[in-house]
Amino acid sequence: MAETNRQVHLASRPKGWVSEENFTLVEAAVPEPAEGQVLIRNHYASVDPYMRGGMNDVASYRQPFALNATMPGRTVGEVVASRLDGYREGDFVFAMTGWADYGLASDDGQLRRIDPAQAPISYHLGVLGMPGMTAYVGTYDLGEPKAGEQFYVSAAAGAVGQVAGQLARIRGCRVIGSAGGPEKIAWLTGELGFDGAFDHHAEDYTEALDRLMPDGIDVYFDNVGGAALDAVLARVNMNARLVECGMVSQYNLTTPDGIHNIANITRNRVRIQGFIVSDHADRLDAFLDEVSGYLRDGQMHYAEDVVDGLENTPAAFIGMLKGENTGKRVVKYV
Repeated sequence: MAETNRQVHLASRPKGWVSEENFTLVEAAVPEPAEGQVLIRNHYASVDPYMRGGMNDVASYRQPFALNATMPGRTVGEVVASRLDGYREGDFVFAMTGWADYGLASDDGQLRRIDPAQAPISYHLGVLGMPGMTAYVGTYDLGEPKAGEQFYVSAAAGAVGQVAGQLARIRGCRVIGSAGGPEKIAWLTGELGFDGAFDHHAEDYTEALDRLMPDGIDVYFDNVGGAALDAVLARVNMNARLVECGMVSQYNLTTPDGIHNIANITRNRVRIQGFIVSDHADRLDAFLDEVSGYLRDGQMHYAEDVVDGLENTPAAFIGMLKGENTGKRVVKYV
């Protein structure tokens, strides 16, 4: 075991766009587990859009991240010391130990054992983790897609979008996605089997949706907000469902974009539902059962974007917010 524990701390709260200057890399002693705790050597850490909101000192569904402390976040790794019944050295686990080489975890509902024979352990930060479950709950429980309906997902090449679009395809929907860059578009319409996709850097949302969704939109899985949401509101069908998962286009703005096409919400009896996946913990077993089955039988494909090195976690996070990744971005520590 190493003698020091490198940690990435949140050093200051960003105003507008996050920069690497908002973080510091520090060294501390490797902690000792107390009774009821395990010490975990982190192998992979997750970088996710929701983290941007936690950096602000404002009221939200979670407490703001503390300054001069390890950036919180989801991790997978190996137990190297245990004082918790049911866990032993060598177990692979999912936990919330944050951006650090080592972390402590207890049986608080976040810690769980994972099976490295089932899938690569990093998958539990993506398709078999929070992003995959977010896509599952948002698409199936809130979007309620039906065969033949028109389904649109923004940020479709990201961690959540890639799963949501494929779940809708499996249910028999006609699926359209948007992403940034021609390589992502080719991946969506090729390997993932989307019926169409467009590059939002090269084509306006309004023009693209007119071209690709002439029959309107029945379900929109929103990861972007802003101009994408406004364009969708102008094209919703009767009784459309809008699943509000995230609004990555707004997170680094000091003045959020306005939404103009709201009259159609009433006119077309549109249901708009925001959600936080942690409110749906009872769906975990069903999600893991169903999605792992789709992966095994080849109905679903999955991509990861791996960045090496704990010291590169801030840059990996910022790049993810800018849409540099294809698939779920994780940082490999071991």
